[in-house]
Amino acid sequence: MYMVIRKYTRVRSVADAARRAKSGVGEILRQSQGFRSYHVMDAGDGVGIAVMIFDDRESANAANAKILAFVQASLHDLDLGVPEVTTGEVLVDIEQNGLRV
Repeated sequence: MYMVIRKYTRVRSVADAARRAKSGVGEILRQSQGFRSYHVMDAGDGVGIAVMIFDDRESANAANAKILAFVQASLHDLDLGVPEVTTGEVLVDIEQNGLRV
């Protein structure tokens, strides 16, 4: 599995950004090959963090361009700024029903 984490540090309203991203980004991700999950966290003080998990790097990269285009076109008024992006292979995945390594 492959994880993409985007950290936005000056979001005017994380709740509004999350609500608006839920439908737009959600639709893009649901249509993306290899998509597994998407999570948004309000870390306080204008910090929003989005976490996406895919089957592999190729799937993540394919979805990334579409997501960035959506964010630039549809969320520009929120002044999200440039996110800090961290990506990498998932080494441990613990779920309610078991452990996958």
